[in-house]
Amino acid sequence: MKIQQIALRLALIVGACAILDGCLSSTPIWDRTFGESVNAITAMQTLNPNASANTDPVMGIDGTAATAAQQNYGKSFMAPPPPTNMFTIGVSSSSGSGSGN
Repeated sequence: MKIQQIALRLALIVGACAILDGCLSSTPIWDRTFGESVNAITAMQTLNPNASANTDPVMGIDGTAATAAQQNYGKSFMAPPPPTNMFTIGVSSSSGSGSGN
């Protein structure tokens, strides 16, 4: 190809891109409301928006049990339980069959 043909094609491509760029429109409405749907859904899923203002202690569990539960929770990440074999799910290792022998 000659340099003139390459330059002509390049000029046509640049001109076409410039013309098509004028056809694009911005999205001011979408940009202005970006993220509102997520915020609305999050607000709908919040049971009590003023929960942080409540300073009453939680009733129903004593301190010893809560401490043990929290420690067990932390230990579960240090040494997670071994994965179960999919062939032994539902198979009991006990010798009793419940028939009363």
